[in-house]
Amino acid sequence: MNMYSEAEANTRKTWLYLLGFFLFVIFAGWLMSYVLGSQVILWVAVVLSIVMSFGSFWYSDKLVLSLSKAKAIEKKDAPELYRIVENLGITAGLPTPRIFVIQDEQPNAFATGRDAKHAVVAVTTGLLARLDRVELEGVIAHELSHIGNKDMLISTIVVVLVGIVVLLADLFFRLAFWGGLGSRNDRGGGQARIVMILIALAFLILAPFLAQIMKLAISRKREFLADASGALLTRYPEGLAKALEKIADDPHQLKSANDALSHLYIANPFRGKEKKSWIHKLFMSHPPVGERIANLRAMNV
Repeated sequence: MNMYSEAEANTRKTWLYLLGFFLFVIFAGWLMSYVLGSQVILWVAVVLSIVMSFGSFWYSDKLVLSLSKAKAIEKKDAPELYRIVENLGITAGLPTPRIFVIQDEQPNAFATGRDAKHAVVAVTTGLLARLDRVELEGVIAHELSHIGNKDMLISTIVVVLVGIVVLLADLFFRLAFWGGLGSRNDRGGGQARIVMILIALAFLILAPFLAQIMKLAISRKREFLADASGALLTRYPEGLAKALEKIADDPHQLKSANDALSHLYIANPFRGKEKKSWIHKLFMSHPPVGERIANLRAMNV
């Protein structure tokens, strides 16, 4: 496997997941509209979800930086870090993002911002202290790849889709509680109607749960893609592989870590929760570090 085929494979898998997600949302909306006999509910849910999700997307960088307690720095504050970001940005054909530092012992990093012109790269002081230059280049290349791959946009699309599913399920059960299930004429026969309602109930109970799993699956694929793209950028996969090893072995907890932001970091900021069971993997926002390192070391430069 070479780096180009790895990046292409992860891109294809991401878009297949997104296609499946779209079909999932369409089916959920159709099922709800069929049972309740109304298309209006679906359109209301779609509009509300899009407005809420794109509103958060537009201001996501400010919110994320505030919650993570990241502080903007200038070139004189960390000249080597700035040179690495600038050089890799030029190589990737990206504007130099704003650079922020988080005062924390855990080595970690993330990228955010609504597009390449408004992008931000944030690193912890622990990352700067523990990694050598080649390893730091690997991490920065990974984060710049998130920007170049438009992962913030894809994340917003996924948030919109999850929001639609959650709103549909919530509206369905609210209307069912107020007698909405009985508002439609029984055109398909009593027994068939009851069966359809039971199927819809079971599906819409599980829908938010399934949507969350699909969202996390897409997030994991984007991490694999950013690893491969970052390796293409530096032409040295071992740099990122060694950086991931150091990050994973560090025992420090990230002080500002929370569930809302954990998926943004290059590695899970919560230490001691990296279990191996298949059910745990379903709810992981990152692929297991061991798998990522193995993939990087299997790439041919």
